[in-house]
Amino acid sequence: MYDTILIPYDGTDEARRGAEHGIELAAAVGATVHALYVVDLPGAPRALSLRDDEESMREEYHEYGEEVTSDVCTMAANAGVECEGVIRSGAPAEEIVDYAEDEGMDAIVMGSAYQGRFPNLLGSTSERVVRTSTVPVVTTRMTVND
Repeated sequence: MYDTILIPYDGTDEARRGAEHGIELAAAVGATVHALYVVDLPGAPRALSLRDDEESMREEYHEYGEEVTSDVCTMAANAGVECEGVIRSGAPAEEIVDYAEDEGMDAIVMGSAYQGRFPNLLGSTSERVVRTSTVPVVTTRMTVND
């Protein structure tokens, strides 16, 4: 049923929870995982000083992306799961959905932050992914106690 699972990951606690669940699922069904980090630099016009530093910011985000996707792949390797790290640039929800569809992922597994007094709401990125993806999405939500 699931041969490839996409795990969007940004290094946060909720993303780690999603990664752990996605890796457990992959191990249980014999799937491989793709760890995806999305570099999200604002597209609106910025001050000249920010534009001058944009290339160095991109490099820093890319290095961070390599670090966090490597972390997921290490967790996967420890569970006996094959993993591929991927870095993309753009709006996170759009890039997650596009990657899953373009690469033929069987599922997306991602964490979601607790949203205050309305526990039925997902984090904004995970909510957008759930609403727009044609690929099944599994979310794990952080709670007040996490």
